[in-house]
Amino acid sequence: MGKIKIRGKPAIRTIGGKPRDVILLDNKDFEKFNPPVLGLGDISLPAKEVEALAAVFDLSGFTDFCSKVDPHLSVPKYLSRFLDWLFDAIRLELTAKSYPKSKALWAEVPFLAKFLGDGVLFLWNTSNMTEIRICNIVVSLLEICRAYRNTFYPKIKTVVSSPPKVLRCGIARGRVCSVGNEQDYVGPCINIASRLQKLSLLTFCFSQRGFDIEQYMEEAYRRDFIEKRITLPGIGEELVWIRKEEFKKLPKEEKKLFREP
Repeated sequence: MGKIKIRGKPAIRTIGGKPRDVILLDNKDFEKFNPPVLGLGDISLPAKEVEALAAVFDLSGFTDFCSKVDPHLSVPKYLSRFLDWLFDAIRLELTAKSYPKSKALWAEVPFLAKFLGDGVLFLWNTSNMTEIRICNIVVSLLEICRAYRNTFYPKIKTVVSSPPKVLRCGIARGRVCSVGNEQDYVGPCINIASRLQKLSLLTFCFSQRGFDIEQYMEEAYRRDFIEKRITLPGIGEELVWIRKEEFKKLPKEEKKLFREP
């Protein structure tokens, strides 16, 4: 995402025989409005493929929060604290042990983080990642969603009025392709993760494809999930893992969206 710093001057000019309210802009400045403003680098470069795990965090209720009285006073304060907390939470959850000059991690840190306006996309490179580490990431992201509700929300609601109550997360694996100088990536797994984070009334959901949780996830977490079949708009049928506790609390009509595998 690139910031565009091109500004003209208001003026009145005769166009079509009538005075018109227009903006006068120098030709050289006008030509500056082109693809490089996106900040992607050379977008003609060949795409590089990466096997990835995509996780999309979404702040449920963020749009309503932004429509409250004087959001310019509360939104920056909230986002600043939320993003600091989120990155701290990821570092904490990935850390198995700390040493004076290093950290022992359960899994690699993401290779891409992208702010989405009402959430954040993270991409992990899974090319040489073991199945155990992939499941460790899922567990870490689940714990982060819980920590938002139990730790961050109780504190932030004393700082700003009516902040988002729930942090949702959708996760999927697949191949992504770089755009430009690897400043951004595209791929089906990103789209799937984005749709899963807003699936029904759930707060945590991940695709079954690429996640062998029955063999590699700790049993204490594994038994918290059940497998269901769903239909995602524009994508089709997907097998997903959802939390038993959340599924039980869904209204009867919402449960109909989830079919047996």
